[in-house]
Amino acid sequence: MGNKTPLYQAHVDAEARIVDFGGWDMPLNYGSQIDEHAAVREAAGMFDVSHMTIVEIKGSDAKPYLQYLLANDVAKLQESGKALYTGMLNEDGGVIDDLIVYYLNDAHYRVVVNAATREKDLAWLENVAQQFDVSVEERSDLAIIAVQGPEAIEKAQSVMTDEQKVAVASLKPFVAAYAGDLFVARTGYTGEDGYEILVPDNKAIELWNALLEAGVKPCGLAARDTLRLEAGMNLYGHDMDETVSPLEANMGWTIAWEPEGRDFVGRKALTEQKANGIPRKLIGLVLDGKGIMREGQEVVVNDQVVGVVTSGTMSPTTGKSIAMARVQRSVDAEEVLVQVRKKQIPAKVVKPSFVRKGKSLI
Repeated sequence: MGNKTPLYQAHVDAEARIVDFGGWDMPLNYGSQIDEHAAVREAAGMFDVSHMTIVEIKGSDAKPYLQYLLANDVAKLQESGKALYTGMLNEDGGVIDDLIVYYLNDAHYRVVVNAATREKDLAWLENVAQQFDVSVEERSDLAIIAVQGPEAIEKAQSVMTDEQKVAVASLKPFVAAYAGDLFVARTGYTGEDGYEILVPDNKAIELWNALLEAGVKPCGLAARDTLRLEAGMNLYGHDMDETVSPLEANMGWTIAWEPEGRDFVGRKALTEQKANGIPRKLIGLVLDGKGIMREGQEVVVNDQVVGVVTSGTMSPTTGKSIAMARVQRSVDAEEVLVQVRKKQIPAKVVKPSFVRKGKSLI
């Protein structure tokens, strides 16, 4: 038996297929993952992401602490509710985790990290915090519901009070606001617009059911994975980990090199890697023929293994198998071979972003 989110009973009542995910009992799907995927691309779907870990960083050193802890610079955040995506790195420049940090005020930031990395993340946060006047407090009294899709904002607002609607009416992407007892962020992991809503755990099922009544389709982990891969979004532990730097995971844009005087964990290693050139890079692949690319399959050029698939699936939106693969930096071919079962099948090399706002880019 794994950990259960405040919405677990709602998933059981909906006859979801429950699986273990990072020690949590989570819904894989509620029937057809294809229908769930389509709902997010065409209308609105919702996900229980309450297994994610919410951490409050408070204290007079909250800002300098996070400036040192994270590769991106929280000094960019000056508006309450503004959010930043970043990597939390080790001294070698490897990604301990990728996360979102929200600025509430100079002495209070909110960090949301991945579920499967909870223990090592909290240990690292506490370890670095010893050098600063800050407190690191995990929140266990909140659930998180992600409402995603072209109709997500409209449907989510339809279940809010007038006061809550006013609070979120002007939210821009990567900004959050308190709306009554909700903390509503215009963020997501699907490539579609929408909200991630933090709600008191004792009111989570009430909100879930209200969204259900408003026509928002429950979606599980399977659809979440195909959606994020179509959008070219990394999955921790697959497309990046502690042995992979942000420069090797198409996360170079999340590194704040300026100001030069700002030191952060992993900066020295990243500076050397930047100067010498990254040994590996992350590319996108599209299979035109039959077959499905999966994690672990070898990528071959001129009879030489040059890399490996890190994430792969059959894309419901494009009708083709898509993948991300980490390959040697020297690979510049427009086509490679992927070892799918006992066959080497040609795959086109593309930018690792396959679908945007419901439209195929390939």
